[in-house]
Amino acid sequence: MRINDIQISANFRLYEFECKGGTNLVKVDPELVDRLQRLRTKIGRPIYITSGFRTVEHNRNIGGSPNSQHLLGKAADIQVNGLSITALLAEVRSIGFRGIGLYDSHIHVDVRQTPAFWDYRTK
Repeated sequence: MRINDIQISANFRLYEFECKGGTNLVKVDPELVDRLQRLRTKIGRPIYITSGFRTVEHNRNIGGSPNSQHLLGKAADIQVNGLSITALLAEVRSIGFRGIGLYDSHIHVDVRQTPAFWDYRTK
């Protein structure tokens, strides 16, 4: 059995939000889980969390922003098989995530207070 194998919504388990830096540490904002669950229900497809909570050390090691919302458990990088980044962006916006970042392989979503948007896809 996994240490954070706890159902936290209809389609998400706590371990999916764990730091990928080799620890089982996890912190997740309930609003983030709620919005991700609403997105999952709306699109009817699994959402894969490629990065959830990050420890300061892991965030530094992967070149994350020193003020990353991942450090607070307020962000997730997500992928959805069968949906392009552009199609997923429209769905993410409709759910009301306040932080949205586009990358070639995933979308960053977060529940920060002040809206932010960035596009780091290769052109």
